[in-house]
Amino acid sequence: MIIKSHHINDIKIAEVVSDKMIIQSPQDGLDLMGNIYYGGFDKVIIYEKDITPAFFDLKTKIAGEILQKFSNYRIGLAIVGDFSKYESKSMKDFIFESNKTRHVNFVETLEDALENFSK
Repeated sequence: MIIKSHHINDIKIAEVVSDKMIIQSPQDGLDLMGNIYYGGFDKVIIYEKDITPAFFDLKTKIAGEILQKFSNYRIGLAIVGDFSKYESKSMKDFIFESNKTRHVNFVETLEDALENFSK
């Protein structure tokens, strides 16, 4: 796992790059958040490919648990990927509602994530 640092308007953003799955459980999400926080970052960008597919099955409650932790600790999160493949209405609604809050964003590109964090 590599953490690339981005700075926008005095905001320190961690882009997490990995060649293996980073988040497979809520505990993994908490561990990542702790590492990001103690690294002095305000926001984090992770890639959909680095998150267990179970995250995107809302019945598992993994997404809710992880995103709640990021919200509670006020660490902004962007997940970069192609979310069009998730056909369930509940997942589409979850993504839509998350993007409205601007605290957790599901975006298509790194550039979109950085732009959202700059606002």
